[in-house]
Amino acid sequence: MSTMTTIVTGIPRSGTSLMMQMLGAGGMPLLVDEVRPADASNPRGYFEYAPVLRSEADASWVDAAGGRAVKVIHALLPTLPQDRPYRVILMERPIDEILVSQDRMLERLEGSGAAPAGARVGGIFVRQLERTRALLSSSPCFDWLPINYPELVQAPDEPLECLQRFLGLEGRIEAMKACIEPSLHREKIPKC
Repeated sequence: MSTMTTIVTGIPRSGTSLMMQMLGAGGMPLLVDEVRPADASNPRGYFEYAPVLRSEADASWVDAAGGRAVKVIHALLPTLPQDRPYRVILMERPIDEILVSQDRMLERLEGSGAAPAGARVGGIFVRQLERTRALLSSSPCFDWLPINYPELVQAPDEPLECLQRFLGLEGRIEAMKACIEPSLHREKIPKC
């Protein structure tokens, strides 16, 4: 297996935790901790590594990430040291689904009282995703693959074949596919 760091990224609620779970099932070592436990919004866990959140001030955690997969929120990609190569899996999900999923997650938190995410937040996410794609396309340190979350859940064979080729996880598709639980894709936007 490669010693290159594999980054799983996307807007929150875009399927990054599922992808981390699938990579682990496919035999890739993960850089995670148990700081954020599983809950009703992510019953199989978040697969996060807390030092990633401090990357703007200290990205030294990257030195321990070689050969592993680690989840990095899209907004922190520019803070990664650009003196090494990364394989990046960009999870994509319709913005409307992301906003509904975030609202449901906030509702599940006791006493959150948070206002629902609106069109303004959706517009911000769209612009951030555009900047993320531009960064991934223009920086030579990033080799990247977009994965559409609804397609992955509903018809996983083609996305998993692309992922297998991208990462070199030969013969691991069935183990990765077994991680997909369609009932956890709860906030779907109907097609017109």
